[in-house]
Amino acid sequence: MKWLGAAAICLNEENQLLMVLQGTVDEEKTWTVPSGGKEATEDFKACCKREVYEETGYTADIMKEIYYKHNEVVEVRYFQAIITGGQMMIQDPDGLIYDIAWKTKEEVAILPLTFPEDRVFLLSLFK
Repeated sequence: MKWLGAAAICLNEENQLLMVLQGTVDEEKTWTVPSGGKEATEDFKACCKREVYEETGYTADIMKEIYYKHNEVVEVRYFQAIITGGQMMIQDPDGLIYDIAWKTKEEVAILPLTFPEDRVFLLSLFK
């Protein structure tokens, strides 16, 4: 069965990307945008909104789909998101999030990423 998920692309007024440091207890922690698996009752936008809240404490409006990644085992939809409220706070029920930060283009260029294949796409988002 294919894993289905959504990811949020949030850039703030300072041209910084919202990212989370994540990983299991036993693995090296790496950076990614807020993201996670779709629950059976959700559409992709609802999944994206929930994941932003769980992983960062922020509420967000989910705008448009801007990227789609898929293969035989995974399908992830990336959405442009705008933070509308809340406060930075880890609330991840899975216990996989260790930090939340707004990262510059220069930082994203060198950070250890959970999905290194996303680096070119993420860098293309900055103004």
